[in-house]
Amino acid sequence: MKTTIGYQKDSINYPCSRGIILVVDDNPTNLQVLSSFLDRSSFEVWAARSGEKALQRLENDDLPDLILLDIMMPGIDGFETCKQLKSNPRVQDIPVIFMTALSETADKIKGLQLGAVDYITKPFQHEEVLVRIENHLKLRNLTKTLIAKNAELQQTQTQLIQAEKVATLGQLTAGIAHEVNNPINFIAGNLSFVEQYVQEIVNLLNLYQKYLPEPPDEIKNAIQKSEINFLLDDLSKIIQSMQVGTNRVTEIVSYLNNFSRHREAGKKLANLHEGLESTLLILGHRLKQNTHHPGIKVIKEYGNLPLVECFPGEINQVFMNLICNAIDAIEETHKSKDVDKLHQHPGMIKIKTEVIGEQVILRIADNGSGINKGDETKIFDAFYTTKPVGKGTGLGLSIAYQIVANNHHGKLTYYSQPGKGMEFIIKLPVH
Repeated sequence: MKTTIGYQKDSINYPCSRGIILVVDDNPTNLQVLSSFLDRSSFEVWAARSGEKALQRLENDDLPDLILLDIMMPGIDGFETCKQLKSNPRVQDIPVIFMTALSETADKIKGLQLGAVDYITKPFQHEEVLVRIENHLKLRNLTKTLIAKNAELQQTQTQLIQAEKVATLGQLTAGIAHEVNNPINFIAGNLSFVEQYVQEIVNLLNLYQKYLPEPPDEIKNAIQKSEINFLLDDLSKIIQSMQVGTNRVTEIVSYLNNFSRHREAGKKLANLHEGLESTLLILGHRLKQNTHHPGIKVIKEYGNLPLVECFPGEINQVFMNLICNAIDAIEETHKSKDVDKLHQHPGMIKIKTEVIGEQVILRIADNGSGINKGDETKIFDAFYTTKPVGKGTGLGLSIAYQIVANNHHGKLTYYSQPGKGMEFIIKLPVH
């Protein structure tokens, strides 16, 4: 038996079912009891009488959402089955809950080290089994969604770095921010329900302890074996960590929206420092240390700027082009230096802002190799680039110049010292 619940979000259906549970146990009675109980709880149940048959079943295209795995089985026992599951990239992320009568701590540690997420102690308590299954399924689904959206966001950032055309970059960032914002809100909303459910369970346990402080020995032993306090405490920490992650993604989406400003028509009063910060966030991974260079340091000397009347999305694209150009220049310089020299003279980008009269002045300088005298007159020409083939289109600086000069009646100039670096100066009227 399998049920499907539909969640409607922005005209997109997000189907969600109770899930498929694979029960692995050599005892037919246990299989029958668990299958009947889970079936009544609206789960689809698959059964396997041995570890070997379970592994064979998992070779099919369809996979379960969670595995209940007995430890003591003939042939391949539960520990070995779990080990083989976790060594297979195709199925290693499926949560495994051990079913066992073993109570030794060493056995539990062994199972958890092999990759199991939980233990259910025989004889089974149906309500406990159901709560554990539901919690681990929710955690798995939320984690998968967060990982997928985080990967999508990282890919988006990479795309933003490579894009140089004004007409497409603003639309791209605005569209991505919108697409990421809806799912992350959905995740954040579900996290609050998970936290609520956990708290309700804790409240029930507290009531039980309050009115029945001395339960029978069998229940005492079951509580001790399940380590319920540890599980609840650890589950709470996991939920908190996931909440921190969703908050961070929401913050990044906000920066993306600030960067694109795609929906705004006409000139607006804008905080240019916010645009600079949004651009630096998007380019953050290129500034960090990696196998090719020791990282690029950003020095910010922000003055007290007034709000500037401009096209915010276009000005952000100027920042993107100029900072990308600075990063590219530093990376090219790093290729010609050995490791010791790189650490002695690391890459550096300096951003300085100030206001003089009715003009705002922004300086973006790097300590790359600068440009040769023969290239100075061509630097703002369309399709002209000094970068290696495949590394640039020659449009970035040309587009930046057009935005500043034609669309904002400002000036974009530069100062370069060959071998020492380059500085771009943006001058914009406040009004």
